[in-house]
Amino acid sequence: MITYIALFRGINVGGKNLLPMKALVSILEDMDCQNIKTYIQSGNAVFQCKKNRRKNIAEDLSVRILDAYGFAPKVLLLDAAGLEDAITNNPFETDNGKALHFYFLDSQPKEARLEQLMAVQSPSEKFKLHNNVFYLYAPDGIGRSKLAAKVEQSLGVPVTARNWNTIGKLIAMVAPA
Repeated sequence: MITYIALFRGINVGGKNLLPMKALVSILEDMDCQNIKTYIQSGNAVFQCKKNRRKNIAEDLSVRILDAYGFAPKVLLLDAAGLEDAITNNPFETDNGKALHFYFLDSQPKEARLEQLMAVQSPSEKFKLHNNVFYLYAPDGIGRSKLAAKVEQSLGVPVTARNWNTIGKLIAMVAPA
């Protein structure tokens, strides 16, 4: 069995793209996934599949949600090793779980324009790009961060972000699987 982590982008935010987690579990069960667990309504799921279908799972999930709910969310799929690698390569302190953010990239950027991010970076912010993860340490929050607002545009690939607190929950969900 292979353990996967599905990170959904833009569901259940501001009353749009509503997808109940019970419905997500049902969709995953219909896809022959097992040991399905979800964390908070913003779209985090950990599950297992019998064979390596990584690419097909993300596409299939998006299509099935489109058919049932009328929107096709972007789904970034990691395996347990990918999540562990992201944690291992984190260059920043983890004592403030809301200040540390992992932006998972859909693919490796061909031309990351990090100078654009440096131009809007506040004195308290730090960032690093490593493989398919962009790490942002923003102790003053990301709500008003100009850097956070420009990450996807500057990297040129779709991203979805999770804070350290959520990463901790996901790794705990993976461990028993």
